[in-house]
Amino acid sequence: MSELITAGEPMVLFIADEKGALSDVAHFTRYMAGADVNVSVGVARLGHSVTFLTQVGEDPFGKTVINFLKKEKIDTESVLKTSKQQTGFMLKALSDDGSPETFYFRKGSASSTITPESVENINFNGAKILHLGGILAGLSVSAYQTTLALIKAARQHGLTITFDPNLRPVIWDSEEEMIRRTNEIAFLSDIVMPNIKEARALSGETEKEKMADFFLKKGVKQVIINLVDIGSYTKKVRPDGGFEELLVPNYITKHIVDRIGAGDGFVSGVVSAKLEGLSDRETLLRGNAIGSIQLQSLGDNDGLPSTGQLQAFMEKTELAKSY
Repeated sequence: MSELITAGEPMVLFIADEKGALSDVAHFTRYMAGADVNVSVGVARLGHSVTFLTQVGEDPFGKTVINFLKKEKIDTESVLKTSKQQTGFMLKALSDDGSPETFYFRKGSASSTITPESVENINFNGAKILHLGGILAGLSVSAYQTTLALIKAARQHGLTITFDPNLRPVIWDSEEEMIRRTNEIAFLSDIVMPNIKEARALSGETEKEKMADFFLKKGVKQVIINLVDIGSYTKKVRPDGGFEELLVPNYITKHIVDRIGAGDGFVSGVVSAKLEGLSDRETLLRGNAIGSIQLQSLGDNDGLPSTGQLQAFMEKTELAKSY
């Protein structure tokens, strides 16, 4: 039994050992990537039990994924294997500004052919949260249907459903389809966690308060918006029907190494805090802290902290004095 159930597309990641265009780089070092993998790792390193649903190929990269998850103490009983498709991977360049060149080899990957029947492999007993990202739903029709099947099963078992839109236009047939289906999943969730750019795209609003209202009016209980360089904001429905808002500043980040994975770090902080029943302020502070830690780390999940490392960072790092 696990406290957290997640699902998504794991990818082997190769990061350049030298600066330059990916087409010119000769040597790479292997890491692991995938938004929902990153969240799973972040939550597991903070001491929580996690089950990850996915499908990998019967190939060396598939073995790499399974070995990595096991090393991170993430349950792999729901990791399916197929001989028909291969495990996806990606390349990432080194960058001076924290926004590196990336390239994905994921079309038709093993994860994209996952089906709703895979949900039958999950033990929901004792779980508290189902966390979903928007990438899985965009991989294929069957992956989208699997996302809906997960939500249905989670509702039947009384889980809280958290959702990170993770908008990736490149994997969808059109931007219109991406927004429509992502919002459909968001409206079925309890807690929606877009970054500010995603919230603007999905809601069509320009003010964070109205962005939150867009989801709350559809039945979402709480919206948490990652304001990226500014901090984070939440608005939720109170038991009496009113609304409660909170804005929390970022921790000061002096040296940004890589922005990729920072948003997933933020989400892992929020999800772990929800598992622990922390206050909204503690939840946002934890999300901001882990996001800041990841900004200073090269890999997509290598910098995700243990409980002790997180506490030390929050104690010694100052909050920004303005938003």
